[in-house]
Amino acid sequence: MRALAIIPARLASTRLSRKVLREIAGRPMLAHVVEAARRCPQLSDVIVATDSDEVLSVCKQHGWRAEMTSSSHRSGTDRVWEVAQRIPADVYVNLQGDEPLARPEHISALLAPMQEARAMVSTVKTPCSTADAHNPNAVKVVTDLAGRALYFTRATVPFDRDNTGSVKRFKHLGFYGYRREALEKFCSWPESELERAERLEQLRFLDHGIEIHVAETPYDTVGVDTEEDLKRVEEILKRS
Repeated sequence: MRALAIIPARLASTRLSRKVLREIAGRPMLAHVVEAARRCPQLSDVIVATDSDEVLSVCKQHGWRAEMTSSSHRSGTDRVWEVAQRIPADVYVNLQGDEPLARPEHISALLAPMQEARAMVSTVKTPCSTADAHNPNAVKVVTDLAGRALYFTRATVPFDRDNTGSVKRFKHLGFYGYRREALEKFCSWPESELERAERLEQLRFLDHGIEIHVAETPYDTVGVDTEEDLKRVEEILKRS
Protein backbone atom coordinates (compact mmCIF):
# COMPACT_ATOMS: atom_id res chain seq x y z
CA MET A 1 0.00 0.00 0.00
CA ARG A 2 1.48 3.31 -1.08
CA ALA A 3 0.56 5.92 1.54
CA LEU A 4 1.41 9.56 0.97
CA ALA A 5 1.23 12.28 3.63
CA ILE A 6 0.18 15.72 2.40
CA ILE A 7 0.55 18.62 4.82
CA PRO A 8 -1.61 21.64 3.96
CA ALA A 9 0.35 24.73 5.05
CA ARG A 10 -1.42 28.01 4.37
CA LEU A 11 0.52 31.06 5.56
CA ALA A 12 -2.38 33.53 5.61
CA SER A 13 -4.13 32.10 8.67
CA THR A 14 -6.72 34.42 10.23
CA ARG A 15 -6.64 33.66 13.98
CA LEU A 16 -2.85 33.40 14.32
CA SER A 17 -0.86 35.20 11.66
CA ARG A 18 1.81 33.18 9.82
CA LYS A 19 1.34 30.32 12.26
CA VAL A 20 2.93 27.48 10.28
CA LEU A 21 6.23 29.40 10.32
CA ARG A 22 6.01 30.57 13.94
CA GLU A 23 8.86 29.19 16.02
CA ILE A 24 8.24 26.52 18.64
CA ALA A 25 11.24 25.27 20.61
CA GLY A 26 13.57 26.99 18.15
CA ARG A 27 12.08 25.55 14.95
CA PRO A 28 9.18 26.52 12.67
CA MET A 29 5.92 24.86 13.63
CA LEU A 30 5.86 23.19 10.22
CA ALA A 31 9.20 21.48 10.94
CA HIS A 32 7.71 19.55 13.88
CA VAL A 33 4.90 18.24 11.65
CA VAL A 34 7.07 17.32 8.67
CA GLU A 35 9.67 15.55 10.79
CA ALA A 36 7.01 13.53 12.65
CA ALA A 37 5.55 12.37 9.35
CA ARG A 38 8.96 11.47 7.94
CA ARG A 39 9.56 9.18 10.93
CA CYS A 40 6.48 7.08 10.09
CA PRO A 41 7.69 3.89 8.36
CA GLN A 42 4.37 3.28 6.58
CA LEU A 43 4.61 6.47 4.53
CA SER A 44 6.14 6.44 1.05
CA ASP A 45 6.58 10.22 0.95
CA VAL A 46 5.72 13.47 2.73
CA ILE A 47 4.67 16.57 0.77
CA VAL A 48 3.91 20.08 2.01
CA ALA A 49 1.03 21.66 0.05
CA THR A 50 1.12 25.45 0.23
CA ASP A 51 0.00 28.60 -1.56
CA SER A 52 2.91 30.66 -0.21
CA ASP A 53 6.24 31.37 -1.88
CA GLU A 54 7.73 31.91 1.57
CA VAL A 55 6.61 28.50 2.85
CA LEU A 56 7.87 26.95 -0.39
CA SER A 57 11.26 28.60 0.16
CA VAL A 58 11.46 27.31 3.76
CA CYS A 59 10.70 23.79 2.50
CA LYS A 60 13.49 24.01 -0.06
CA GLN A 61 15.94 25.23 2.59
CA HIS A 62 15.15 22.21 4.78
CA GLY A 63 15.07 19.69 1.93
CA TRP A 64 11.34 18.97 2.28
CA ARG A 65 9.29 18.08 -0.75
CA ALA A 66 6.65 20.73 -1.44
CA GLU A 67 3.96 21.52 -4.01
CA MET A 68 2.49 24.93 -4.82
CA THR A 69 -1.32 24.89 -4.77
CA SER A 70 -4.14 27.33 -5.46
CA SER A 71 -4.81 30.17 -3.03
CA SER A 72 -8.57 29.80 -3.59
CA HIS A 73 -9.05 26.54 -1.68
CA ARG A 74 -11.70 26.62 1.05
CA SER A 75 -10.01 23.99 3.19
CA GLY A 76 -6.89 21.93 3.67
CA THR A 77 -8.77 18.93 2.28
CA ASP A 78 -9.25 20.73 -1.04
CA ARG A 79 -5.53 21.45 -1.06
CA VAL A 80 -4.80 17.75 -0.45
CA TRP A 81 -7.06 16.83 -3.36
CA GLU A 82 -5.20 19.16 -5.73
CA VAL A 83 -1.92 17.40 -4.94
CA ALA A 84 -3.60 13.96 -5.10
CA GLN A 85 -4.65 14.65 -8.68
CA ARG A 86 -0.99 15.06 -9.62
CA ILE A 87 0.67 12.36 -7.51
CA PRO A 88 -0.71 8.78 -7.40
CA ALA A 89 -1.07 6.83 -4.13
CA ASP A 90 -3.36 4.24 -2.58
CA VAL A 91 -4.00 6.33 0.54
CA TYR A 92 -3.59 10.05 1.17
CA VAL A 93 -2.92 11.18 4.74
CA ASN A 94 -4.08 14.69 5.60
CA LEU A 95 -1.76 16.02 8.30
CA GLN A 96 -2.40 19.67 9.15
CA GLY A 97 0.57 22.03 9.38
CA ASP A 98 -0.66 23.42 12.72
CA GLU A 99 -0.34 20.12 14.64
CA PRO A 100 3.21 20.34 16.06
CA LEU A 101 2.55 17.53 18.55
CA ALA A 102 1.86 15.07 15.74
CA ARG A 103 3.64 11.76 16.14
CA PRO A 104 4.39 8.90 13.74
CA GLU A 105 2.16 6.77 15.98
CA HIS A 106 -0.86 8.91 15.01
CA ILE A 107 -0.25 8.17 11.34
CA SER A 108 0.38 4.47 11.94
CA ALA A 109 -2.90 4.25 13.88
CA LEU A 110 -5.03 5.82 11.15
CA LEU A 111 -3.37 3.72 8.44
CA ALA A 112 -4.23 0.45 10.24
CA PRO A 113 -7.94 0.44 9.19
CA MET A 114 -6.87 1.14 5.62
CA GLN A 115 -4.85 -2.07 5.63
CA GLU A 116 -7.16 -4.24 7.73
CA ALA A 117 -10.64 -3.15 6.66
CA ARG A 118 -10.11 -1.48 3.29
CA ALA A 119 -11.69 1.61 4.80
CA MET A 120 -12.49 4.60 2.60
CA VAL A 121 -11.75 7.16 5.33
CA SER A 122 -9.97 6.82 8.67
CA THR A 123 -9.09 9.08 11.58
CA VAL A 124 -8.03 8.82 15.24
CA LYS A 125 -9.41 9.42 18.72
CA THR A 126 -7.91 9.62 22.20
CA PRO A 127 -9.48 9.44 25.70
CA CYS A 128 -11.11 12.77 26.51
CA SER A 129 -10.20 14.66 29.67
CA THR A 130 -12.90 16.14 31.89
CA ALA A 131 -11.89 19.65 30.82
CA ASP A 132 -12.04 18.79 27.11
CA ALA A 133 -15.39 17.05 27.53
CA HIS A 134 -16.98 20.45 28.18
CA ASN A 135 -14.76 22.43 25.80
CA PRO A 136 -16.44 23.18 22.44
CA ASN A 137 -13.03 23.61 20.84
CA ALA A 138 -12.28 19.95 21.60
CA VAL A 139 -14.26 17.80 19.16
CA LYS A 140 -15.80 14.63 20.54
CA VAL A 141 -16.48 11.45 18.56
CA VAL A 142 -18.85 8.56 19.25
CA THR A 143 -18.22 5.24 17.49
CA ASP A 144 -20.05 1.96 17.05
CA LEU A 145 -18.73 -1.38 18.32
CA ALA A 146 -16.73 -1.87 15.12
CA GLY A 147 -14.97 1.48 15.55
CA ARG A 148 -16.91 3.37 12.89
CA ALA A 149 -17.89 6.96 13.61
CA LEU A 150 -21.52 7.57 14.52
CA TYR A 151 -21.10 11.32 15.03
CA PHE A 152 -18.60 14.11 15.65
CA THR A 153 -19.63 17.08 17.77
CA ARG A 154 -18.45 19.98 19.88
CA ALA A 155 -21.08 19.08 22.48
CA THR A 156 -20.47 16.88 25.53
CA VAL A 157 -21.32 13.36 24.39
CA PRO A 158 -22.27 10.75 25.40
CA PHE A 159 -24.56 12.47 27.91
CA ASP A 160 -24.32 10.83 31.36
CA ARG A 161 -28.00 11.12 32.29
CA ASP A 162 -27.73 9.24 35.60
CA ASN A 163 -24.41 10.85 36.60
CA THR A 164 -22.72 7.47 36.90
CA GLY A 165 -19.27 8.94 36.19
CA SER A 166 -18.41 5.83 34.17
CA VAL A 167 -19.19 7.15 30.68
CA LYS A 168 -16.19 7.01 28.35
CA ARG A 169 -15.70 9.99 26.09
CA PHE A 170 -13.24 10.37 23.26
CA LYS A 171 -11.65 13.42 21.73
CA HIS A 172 -11.24 13.47 17.97
CA LEU A 173 -7.80 14.30 16.59
CA GLY A 174 -7.79 15.94 13.17
CA PHE A 175 -5.67 13.46 11.23
CA TYR A 176 -7.26 11.70 8.24
CA GLY A 177 -6.54 8.94 5.76
CA TYR A 178 -8.50 8.86 2.49
CA ARG A 179 -8.84 6.59 -0.49
CA ARG A 180 -8.71 8.64 -3.68
CA GLU A 181 -12.37 7.92 -4.46
CA ALA A 182 -13.55 9.25 -1.09
CA LEU A 183 -11.35 12.34 -1.34
CA GLU A 184 -12.64 13.13 -4.83
CA LYS A 185 -16.27 12.73 -3.76
CA PHE A 186 -15.78 14.88 -0.67
CA CYS A 187 -14.40 17.77 -2.71
CA SER A 188 -17.24 17.53 -5.24
CA TRP A 189 -20.01 17.73 -2.64
CA PRO A 190 -21.30 21.06 -1.27
CA GLU A 191 -21.01 21.86 2.42
CA SER A 192 -23.64 19.88 4.34
CA GLU A 193 -26.11 21.25 6.89
CA LEU A 194 -24.59 19.39 9.85
CA GLU A 195 -21.09 20.37 8.75
CA ARG A 196 -22.16 24.02 8.63
CA ALA A 197 -23.83 23.86 12.05
CA GLU A 198 -20.89 22.22 13.88
CA ARG A 199 -18.15 23.68 11.65
CA LEU A 200 -16.78 20.14 11.25
CA GLU A 201 -16.08 19.14 7.66
CA GLN A 202 -15.86 15.39 8.42
CA LEU A 203 -19.63 15.38 8.91
CA ARG A 204 -19.92 15.77 5.13
CA PHE A 205 -18.74 12.17 4.78
CA LEU A 206 -21.31 10.87 7.29
CA ASP A 207 -24.10 12.87 5.64
CA HIS A 208 -23.33 11.06 2.39
CA GLY A 209 -23.08 7.60 3.95
CA ILE A 210 -19.28 7.28 3.79
CA GLU A 211 -18.03 5.33 6.82
CA ILE A 212 -15.17 6.81 8.84
CA HIS A 213 -13.10 4.21 10.70
CA VAL A 214 -11.72 5.60 13.97
CA ALA A 215 -8.54 4.16 15.50
CA GLU A 216 -7.59 4.84 19.12
CA THR A 217 -4.31 6.34 20.27
CA PRO A 218 -3.05 7.24 23.76
CA TYR A 219 -1.29 10.32 22.41
CA ASP A 220 -3.21 13.59 22.63
CA THR A 221 -2.34 16.69 20.60
CA VAL A 222 -2.88 20.44 20.71
CA GLY A 223 -3.85 22.08 17.43
CA VAL A 224 -2.44 25.62 17.34
CA ASP A 225 -4.93 28.40 16.61
CA THR A 226 -3.98 31.09 19.16
CA GLU A 227 -0.99 32.54 20.99
CA GLU A 228 -2.12 30.61 24.06
CA ASP A 229 -2.02 27.35 22.10
CA LEU A 230 1.47 28.22 20.90
CA LYS A 231 2.70 28.77 24.46
CA ARG A 232 1.01 25.59 25.69
CA VAL A 233 2.70 23.48 22.99
CA GLU A 234 6.08 25.03 23.73
CA GLU A 235 5.73 24.14 27.40
CA ILE A 236 4.77 20.57 26.51
CA LEU A 237 7.79 20.20 24.24
CA LYS A 238 10.11 21.61 26.89
CA ARG A 239 8.91 18.94 29.33
CA SER A 240 9.24 16.07 26.87
